[in-house]
Amino acid sequence: MTGFRLLARSPYDTWRWAEELFSARDYLGAATALEGLLVDPEVDARDLGQVRELLARAYYHSARLAKAAEAAREALVDEPGNAYLLLLLGRSLERAGRTEEAQPYLRMADAAGGA
Repeated sequence: MTGFRLLARSPYDTWRWAEELFSARDYLGAATALEGLLVDPEVDARDLGQVRELLARAYYHSARLAKAAEAAREALVDEPGNAYLLLLLGRSLERAGRTEEAQPYLRMADAAGGA
């Protein structure tokens, strides 16, 4: 035994780690870190929208389209006019073959300037 001990990360450190993983295109790793933040009682509820948005992006880029759509919908509860989230939701549905369901979100994203 070397005597090393792993220290728990703060929510902020976990957030920064998830951003780094996302930037490095490790979308699955980023999603795992972000999923942990969603259930962390130390995370301020006001920050969950940002967590859900990056989580939706990580899911989308890792082709986990149903999860991307779900995370985008949850983030839109906090930010209903977020054009990027509307676009992400529409594109997730579209890539999953749910074109009709995607159309209203893509139109709203376009109207909001996100397309």
